[in-house]
Amino acid sequence: MPGTAYQLEINPRLPSRLARLEELANNLWYTWDRSTRNLFSRLHPALWHAVGHSPKAFLKRVDQQRLVDAAEDPVFLGSYNRVLSAFDTYLAETPRSERAGGLVQGDLIAYFCAEFGFHESLPIYSGGLGILAGDHCKAASDVTLPFVGVGLLYRQGYFAQTIDNEGRQHAFYTDSDFDDLPIAPVMRHDGFELRVSVELPQRHVIVKVWKAQVGKVRLFLLDTDLEENSAADRNIAHRLYGGDRHTRIEQEIVLGVGGVRALNEMRLKPTVWHINEGHAAFLVLERMRQLTLQGLDFATALEAMAANTIFTTHTAVPAGHDHFGEDMIRHYFDGWCRDLKINCDDLIALGRDPESRDFNMTALAVRGTRFQNGVSRIHGGVSSQICARLWPQVEHVDNPVTYVTNGVHLPTFLSDEWHELFDRQLGPGWSQRLADEECQRGIYAIPDHLLWSVHQSIKAQMLHLVRFRVTQQHARNHGSEAHLDRMLKLADPANPNVLTIGFARRFATYKRATLLFEDLGWLREIVSDPKRPVLLVFAGKAHPADQPGQDYLRRVTEIARMPEFEGHILLVEGYDLHLARRLVSGVDVWLNNPVYPLEACGTSGMKAGMNGVINLAVLDGWWGEGYDGKNGWAIKPASAALDEARRNHEEARTLYELLQDSVVPLYYNIGPAGYSPGWIAMAKQSIASILPRFNATRMIGEYLTKFYEPAAQQWRRYAQFEFAGAREVANWKAKVRAAWNGLSVRRIDNPLRRIAFGENLRFEVAVNLNGLTAGDVIVELLLGRPSDGGRPEQGQSYRFQDEGPIAGSSEHRYVLEFTPELCGKIEYRVRVYPDHKLLTHRFEMGMMKWL
Repeated sequence: MPGTAYQLEINPRLPSRLARLEELANNLWYTWDRSTRNLFSRLHPALWHAVGHSPKAFLKRVDQQRLVDAAEDPVFLGSYNRVLSAFDTYLAETPRSERAGGLVQGDLIAYFCAEFGFHESLPIYSGGLGILAGDHCKAASDVTLPFVGVGLLYRQGYFAQTIDNEGRQHAFYTDSDFDDLPIAPVMRHDGFELRVSVELPQRHVIVKVWKAQVGKVRLFLLDTDLEENSAADRNIAHRLYGGDRHTRIEQEIVLGVGGVRALNEMRLKPTVWHINEGHAAFLVLERMRQLTLQGLDFATALEAMAANTIFTTHTAVPAGHDHFGEDMIRHYFDGWCRDLKINCDDLIALGRDPESRDFNMTALAVRGTRFQNGVSRIHGGVSSQICARLWPQVEHVDNPVTYVTNGVHLPTFLSDEWHELFDRQLGPGWSQRLADEECQRGIYAIPDHLLWSVHQSIKAQMLHLVRFRVTQQHARNHGSEAHLDRMLKLADPANPNVLTIGFARRFATYKRATLLFEDLGWLREIVSDPKRPVLLVFAGKAHPADQPGQDYLRRVTEIARMPEFEGHILLVEGYDLHLARRLVSGVDVWLNNPVYPLEACGTSGMKAGMNGVINLAVLDGWWGEGYDGKNGWAIKPASAALDEARRNHEEARTLYELLQDSVVPLYYNIGPAGYSPGWIAMAKQSIASILPRFNATRMIGEYLTKFYEPAAQQWRRYAQFEFAGAREVANWKAKVRAAWNGLSVRRIDNPLRRIAFGENLRFEVAVNLNGLTAGDVIVELLLGRPSDGGRPEQGQSYRFQDEGPIAGSSEHRYVLEFTPELCGKIEYRVRVYPDHKLLTHRFEMGMMKWL
């Protein structure tokens, strides 16, 4: 049309009776409260779907008359008032009771992460790391922790995905309209928007600070898309995990440095700092810079800063840790060295990987923290090995890396139907009593027909969504309706009685989406029995730069199009949180077959298990702890000595055997009531065993007791009296480092080869302390059964006592007397390591001498 088209948006006015809808739309509490989301969707279901389930975007577009009608509708007003009552009650809950020696008034935890996944209406996440961070915040809100989150506000979140007829993935990025997101600018006391400045080479980048309210927790998001910045700097936080190496380091500088400065400008003074994955580790340097400007020297600032900082790693692959060249670090941080009053080599040493010349963000995070953890028991062990070189003289099993197994936010991921059933069967407040035996017995006592009915209802909803997505995908790819009918013949919501197995996650190669296709003849035999058919539902995204991952998507499509698998394999495009919630709760079996031990945790299996979906998975990540022999099926990892092809062959064979001999027969062993009693028994065991142990409330409780409370206490010990404690530790460590290479230990008794049970043993060693005092070290004996690994099994430790200097020598005599309580062959070793009363972890210096 001729003429200029002018854009105008007309926003409706909320009737006074519904004024608090805006408050509900601006608190991410709606992401885990279905009743709140229902308020919006019932006003206009089609619009609710069109705006991506975003309450704030919805309120800007809904028709005025619908709001007017709702304000006069007693049914709607009743629901509205019940939601407000629940919302107000939640916000008014008092903080967790403070325990002696724990958190005290004024403590604050600051949690930094590059992505946060709460809901599809705030698209600043890509996958598991973000969802975990979102659940962490939600759980912190639920238990009323003093807690703030810090992240980046991306104009473009992770990509939207389509898949064509050949299985090729197409990535589409769309810019978010920040006015549609549940966020608001942080305002200064003078009424202006809060901005902070971050130095980059030859320029300053201005960063705007936004706030999202997550229940009772605040999340602060950093935005560089401002007119004051150059085009290049506006793009720093434009796309999640986008750009080149310069963009990546600039994103991480904005997150770590800008985040600390934003909290400082808001006069928030965290007493605990949590780095969730290495992207935010530059906060270490900014906190040290601020402490040196207060007058502390570099070493004291490092000890003070590290004492109350936690680092959680989520990566089980050494190559997955961010690293930058030394030249790049010098380019970006040359000015910092002047502020820190150090040589640039000293700053680079904080992040230097001992096995390369690169600056490693994980190394920086480890050296800049005194609490480190992986996210499952297996991953904690893997991480301690990956990071072992940072404590070179300490065995990896002794270094400070421990673990807290992830958990998932139950109100978010447990389907409403299960909530309602548990409310009826287990009684009010059941979610607070999950560990009680009575609650456990209540799960087993749920009538089988009720449990099956709930599962089938949820499964039908899942199949509705799968059919809708596949139909859209098929139409866009110009497929015929006849062929569509054949594709969807088993995905029937009206008859959800076909065994349905789900595989939905990132299509990273180590997750092995195509392991099922190792032997197509065997797979065809399993899935194509007309009396016992199987439907396999795949979904997931491959990173746009991950060509092998995209090849896996094409391979799934290729197999699905084979005549013998037509209708038995579906690949659903557009994997997102909405689809994920439906799949983890609606399929019958959740399949996870990563390469061991590369799965850090794998929380999707937890979500499935608590919804009565049965796990079939490699014993990796959380399943190594969760599997009990009765709550699912386990694929034992093949020997690490096998090559990739042989390992895949062995584990695929185990997978086929489990499917053919256990999974399919159990599902179709249908009793008179129309379902399999054995299947129901296993589903109950899945729920009862997984709900109490793998929820986010348990997780946040472990972080509190293992890390947050000790870190806050260490901060008080180190910071009091103008950082006297930090200064003492820094000076002591410098003394130990200077003397350590000259310290030696030798045995001065006569080793015995055999004694009778009940006899006393006496050990004597001489230690040349090389200028250290006897109180600076511990001399220790480890005793236990011999083992192939070199470390005594069932080991016990005994400390030697210092008996003073040896006459005429620079050595000290250390003596240990005790009576062994074991018979048979035993083994013992003697070691020496530094010790100070203010150390956070006894081996944090990474120094040890063995006899």
